Amino acid sequence: MTVEHRIKVIVPIPMDAAGVANRAAQLPPEVVAPGFKPEFAAVGWGAALGDSYHDMLLMDWTVFQAGIDAEADGYSAVVIDTVSDSGLRALRSRLSIPVVGPGECAFHMAMMLGKKFTVLTMWDEWFPLYEKTLTEYGFWPRCASLRSIRTRPDVAELLAGKEEVIFAKLKAEAERAIAEDGADVIVLGSTTMHQSAAWLAQNLPIPVINPGLVAYKQAELLVQLGISHSKKAFPNPEVGNDSGIRKGSA
Repeated sequence: MTVEHRIKVIVPIPMDAAGVANRAAQLPPEVVAPGFKPEFAAVGWGAALGDSYHDMLLMDWTVFQAGIDAEADGYSAVVIDTVSDSGLRALRSRLSIPVVGPGECAFHMAMMLGKKFTVLTMWDEWFPLYEKTLTEYGFWPRCASLRSIRTRPDVAELLAGKEEVIFAKLKAEAERAIAEDGADVIVLGSTTMHQSAAWLAQNLPIPVINPGLVAYKQAELLVQLGISHSKKAFPNPEVGNDSGIRKGSA
């Protein structure tokens, strides 16, 4: 197969090749359109868990830093591998190719399928990530709730080996969101939760949005249609500082 379009997928936490491969597994070969190639790469330094405003700042900065050369390097689009959409707007200001975030894509997809969505996540420490994006995108009126299973995540190993316990906890919390909060769609709160998506979809009576997959397919669609973000909404800087950005690491 001839690859016409490479899509850069930026993992917002530094990790080894095995960790990156676990995250890349959210896109099995059969979902990748002919002529496209997702290339996952972790940031070189930065946050550990995304569990604090400290880490949120590092994720914004390091994802932005990792993405500024994507267009010059020949990529057709950038996908940010976190529902926090870290660095999204800054990269749109710097690049002309599509830049896509799983949070924004998942929320919009949820509203195509229902009226109220719950963000279902691993632990409460990630709530500020969603509070930020829900506020920026104006989605609070359509958000039924934020719910977690209060379980510390593993952002590299993900859910492997813990499926029996984690999946049941996620299902129980989703059922409470449906019964108590009025949710009619579930949005998984992290791309690291992708291993639970198919099982939850089969065992819940409402749609379950797998955010990383939705974001990647949205990137493909934008490339295929020749559409990218508005430069009136996300103008280029009059004076850039790419050299400073590239060296501004630990």
